[in-house]
This record gives sequence, structure tokens and C-alpha cells, in this order.
Amino acid sequence: MIEKVNPSHPDKVVDRISGAIVDLAYKKDKNPKIAIEALLGHGKFYTIIETNINITKKEIEKIVGRIAGKKDIELILVKQDKNLSKNQEKEIRCGDNGIFKGVPLSEEEKKLSKIARNIYKEFPYDGKYVLDNDKLIICQSHDKENKLKEEYINAIINPLGYWTGGSDVDTGAINRKLGSDLGKSVTGGGIHGKDLSKADVSINIYAFLKAQETKKEVSISCAIGDRIVDGKPFSEIVEIARKYIEKIGGFEELAKWGLF
Repeated sequence: MIEKVNPSHPDKVVDRISGAIVDLAYKKDKNPKIAIEALLGHGKFYTIIETNINITKKEIEKIVGRIAGKKDIELILVKQDKNLSKNQEKEIRCGDNGIFKGVPLSEEEKKLSKIARNIYKEFPYDGKYVLDNDKLIICQSHDKENKLKEEYINAIINPLGYWTGGSDVDTGAINRKLGSDLGKSVTGGGIHGKDLSKADVSINIYAFLKAQETKKEVSISCAIGDRIVDGKPFSEIVEIARKYIEKIGGFEELAKWGLF
């Protein structure tokens, strides 16, 4: 069984905003250091950002406005710890301890991912979906007339009834939908709102890609400061993840649907 949420779900909106801020940091520096915590709901956006890059509140307001509409922003913006920053000056070394897993995508995961994307083309609003063998549950805001029933005849659609959706009904938090983003690969930390030196980002992406290539489950552990991970220089893993991010169009694009 698998759950998928779409890019307009409040949690994914926060992931997208955080991804766009990371994209901004990479426009300013090839190897920025940035870590973001964020919460959205009821007209407000709260965020704490630790970074070595000069980012302004005005730039963040522009990103939030584009993705989520006008919100009151509560911002804490601080410089990355000077010792941590110094430790990464000469080379990119593993940015955290962690245990990570990559799993080949199942047909069920691929199927639900396709269903979620197809629904979103017609209903670009808050939605979440579960597939358990032949049991499909569709919770989709802005389907008050139950139009989806015409295409998904056997699905359970909005079982509690129509719902409004959005961040004025629900709150959104960064990295809260990792099951939707990583499928059965969920281990380690969140992949959103961080730069590529963080193992949570680079090794999660690397393990996922390796599992799809080898068609085998992958397990990887690392320690903060590691130069070698899974038999490769950590800097090489960072470049593999960088190429993947560039290929899909950036961290904001990663945040829309996750890795599948």
C-alpha cells in the first residue's frame, strides 16, 4: 500500500517554498550551506533559516507569495555556526549521521503516482490518495460535484464528504509527507529545505537512484564528516545528487512530488 499527496497539499506547499529558497541559495553560490524549518497555516508562514548565504526577507516574501499567496511572514534568519562552516571549507564532507535505504519502485507505487498526477491536471488543488492493492481512496478538494467518480468508478472518493482543503483549513509543515516522497525508502531525515552537503538530501537521492538501477534494496550508513560513503567519495555522491536535481529542474520541483 502507498499514499501520495499532490503539490497543493499544505505540507507540500511548505516543501515547495523551502525548495525554492534552497534554489535561491544555489543561484548565489555553487555550494551553499542552508537548513530550513517551516510551518504554514491560517494566513501565516513561519520559518527559521540557518545559512551562510545572504538571503533577504523581501526575497522570501516573493517566493511565498508566488507559491502560497500573500501571507504574514515570521522569519528567523541566522548565520550558520562558524565552526560548522569552517569544517566544510576545504572539501564537502558528509553533513550528518544517518541510515538510508533505497528500494526499487513497486508497480503499485508507479500506478498511484500516475493517478495522482492525472487527477492534479484536472484538479490543481489540495488532494491525497491511498492505493492498497485494488482499493483506491481519493480525497480531493474542489470535487464537490464528485466528477472523479466518472473516471474512477470503483474508487472511494471523499468518504467523509466534500472538503475545502488548503492552508486555511489545515496547517503544513516541512518534510511531513516523506512516505509520499520516498515510498518504501523512508529512513534517515527529510529531503527538503537543505543543501546537498546534508546526507538527508544527497544520500537519500543516491540510494533511491542506485536501487532503481540495480533493482535491489540498498542500505547505507554514514557518519558526520565522512569522506567515503558506500565506497565512493562523498563529494561524488553530492555530484550525482546535484545532476539529478538539475535534471528535474531544481529543489522546488523535487518538492512537488518527491522522488517518484
